[in-house]
Amino acid sequence: MKPDEIRKIEAYLRSKFGSPSIQVKARPRKDDSAEVYIGDEFIGVIFRDDEDEDLSWNFQMAILEIDLEDV
Repeated sequence: MKPDEIRKIEAYLRSKFGSPSIQVKARPRKDDSAEVYIGDEFIGVIFRDDEDEDLSWNFQMAILEIDLEDV
């Protein structure tokens, strides 16, 4: 993903979720996706989808059973 895309997506996520600690970082050796962090914790991946006429980005986040133990 391009740096300007990453900045825009990061700003959108920070605004949407009300969290200035969200960071979107380019992935090494991948140009179709970026990693999403809250602080130092990895939370998911954003994938760029430009196969159709409409450009979009898809956020994928896995929630493990162990993550729910303290909730």
